Amino acid sequence: MSKTTGDVRKVVLAYSGGLDTSIILRWLQDTYGCEVVTFTADIGQGEELEPARKKAEMMGIKEIYIDDLTEEFVRDFVFPMFRANTLYEGTYLLGTSIARPLIAKRLVEIARETGADAISHGATGKGNDQVRFELTAYALKPDVKVIAPWREWDLNSRASLIAYAEAHQIPVPKDKRGEAPYSMDANLLHISYEGKALEDPWVEPDDDMFRMTVNPEQAPDTPEYVEIEFERGDAVAVNGERLTPGALLRRLNEIGGRHGVGRVDLVENRFVGMKSRGVYETPGGTLLLAAHRAVESITLDREALHLKDEVMPRYAKLIYNGFWFAPEREALQALIDKTQERVTGTARLKLYKGSAMVVGRKAPVSLYSMEHVTFEEDAVYDQHDAEGFIKLNALRLRLGNATKG
Repeated sequence: MSKTTGDVRKVVLAYSGGLDTSIILRWLQDTYGCEVVTFTADIGQGEELEPARKKAEMMGIKEIYIDDLTEEFVRDFVFPMFRANTLYEGTYLLGTSIARPLIAKRLVEIARETGADAISHGATGKGNDQVRFELTAYALKPDVKVIAPWREWDLNSRASLIAYAEAHQIPVPKDKRGEAPYSMDANLLHISYEGKALEDPWVEPDDDMFRMTVNPEQAPDTPEYVEIEFERGDAVAVNGERLTPGALLRRLNEIGGRHGVGRVDLVENRFVGMKSRGVYETPGGTLLLAAHRAVESITLDREALHLKDEVMPRYAKLIYNGFWFAPEREALQALIDKTQERVTGTARLKLYKGSAMVVGRKAPVSLYSMEHVTFEEDAVYDQHDAEGFIKLNALRLRLGNATKG
């Protein structure tokens, strides 16, 4: 039965083609009596997307968008984030978080193109993604209406979803009839696994769950070296071969994945207030972070580097919480990007059994001076200068302790 308000004529749905979003598609048609436009984003998740088009057509959808956003994703979202060496709570490389503002941005663009007055997503009312999608949508289109079915309907169990699908002739794959062992979200930067079998933080995940990385114990017995070249803070080449942003990240995923690099098992603090356990695979991102930090170590001034380190947790929290299009994130980005003007150089990593160790770094304009750091005789540094430096820095300590006496 349709809503009586009549305030929604057309809605753009973030549509994967899977069971849940297919149910949402039909539910929107039945509940709101509106026209539905589907949007499926290719951000490197490695799945064939044409079946999503066929399913949408089968359900009577006339306007179907399937967009390859891979290069935009890496160039305009992943790379700016990695300029800050971003880690949420010291561990999480934000693979899911950074994809949501791009998807929501495109939802809003399609809403404008098609004259839709609403957008819809399949995020639940317990998670972070609902916040990320909607904060982006409201920032870019303040008058947009957002429909979040999981906060409205009463289909609150797998059995009720299956029953709804069967009642509306929505095909239910055999592997969807039982409870899934975990939920999975993939893009070119990472794969995340959450829920069900992973909800107990004491239980180790099954190794057959992982898709991007081999078990480090089964990785090659011979180390592999990889060189990553940067220009102004962004990676541009792997082992001397220049690649587009998307192709470069895909190459690093392949290299890191075969050595079991980039697995993380953590408990994080969701924006909505609860803790959740997540397991992530980010092989290419792990290599990218280590290499970028290595090039920064010889090209960035000490205080500029330390300032970046100080603002990074705030920047990471903004991304995690969905504030990519907020003025404070953009202000921090301007600061971070300014520091990257000198970050041009190459890092060499040694990969072995799950580890990625920096073993070399070089830059055409380096702040590292062998003349100054050598333990041999030099003509550029007067060691006597250190005595005055130390005494000046100790002055307040000496005065403070003298007054205690």
